[in-house]
Amino acid sequence: MSTPAVPDEPIDLQIADVLHAVSFPANKDEIVDIARDAGASNELLAILDGLPEQDYADVDAVTRLIGSNYGPGVSV
Repeated sequence: MSTPAVPDEPIDLQIADVLHAVSFPANKDEIVDIARDAGASNELLAILDGLPEQDYADVDAVTRLIGSNYGPGVSV
């Protein structure tokens, strides 16, 4: 799924749009690839690339880690 407006959105909306396009369960590399294909910003790609190498069962599993690593300014 391509989302051309993704790079122009605030980071929390980028995260929500990208994760909505992921078929879970998914591993970190699949999530990063989908974000890259959607045209996500370098900031979002760096955040996702910083996730631990593991399988994620659902959106909540990813957003919990993003929120705990990047604080309350980044939430979905």
